[in-house]
Amino acid sequence: MREAAHARVSAKPLIPAQKMLRHSVRGQVLDALRAALVDGDLVPGEIYSGPGLGERFGVSATPVREAMQQLALEGAVECLPNRGFRVLTRTPRALAELAEVRALLEVPVMLRLARTVPAEAWAALRPAAAATTDAAAAGDLAGYADADRAFHREVLALGGNQQLVQVAEELHRRAQWPLPGAPRVRRADLIADAAEHSALLEALIAGDLPVVEPLVREHFAAAGP
Repeated sequence: MREAAHARVSAKPLIPAQKMLRHSVRGQVLDALRAALVDGDLVPGEIYSGPGLGERFGVSATPVREAMQQLALEGAVECLPNRGFRVLTRTPRALAELAEVRALLEVPVMLRLARTVPAEAWAALRPAAAATTDAAAAGDLAGYADADRAFHREVLALGGNQQLVQVAEELHRRAQWPLPGAPRVRRADLIADAAEHSALLEALIAGDLPVVEPLVREHFAAAGP
């Protein structure tokens, strides 16, 4: 296990464990690890120990192990008995498959909602779209990933199918983990993606269906590798 691998995730310290309830510690560790995955600070193929990460996050090994077990359920890491957790390596094909499944789920729903949801309900989503714009402008990759999922979650929630919302968000989260050796996503790319949210939302508010459909399809086409 390489010490340098642990050092790359040391820049986001958590509140000391004694000041939080156990479930709060676990939740914060999980959020920090998810952000590290998106940022590329948890490196595919590397093995990380619970005590090693706990030391750097300022918490005990227990909430780290619990958070890592959740990431294992999400398909981000694998458990290695008596060794720790290895970050799984994905392929471009896996990412393409995720993009395809997301499009199959979300595009038809969004096009249906475009015909049925009133303008005022769409207008209520402007803060969610603005959050993606703000994170993109700041070049905050992990923050953008959270805001991006939140925007899509709020759109799909208008359909009232919570099972769909949960499945779509899980697929979206997995699609945000970078490929091994991939260059860091550029700020300009984040800004362009956020602009698509705003353009789509304004078209939905206006009820401009001829504009909405190509925007929806292009947005998901851009989500592929």
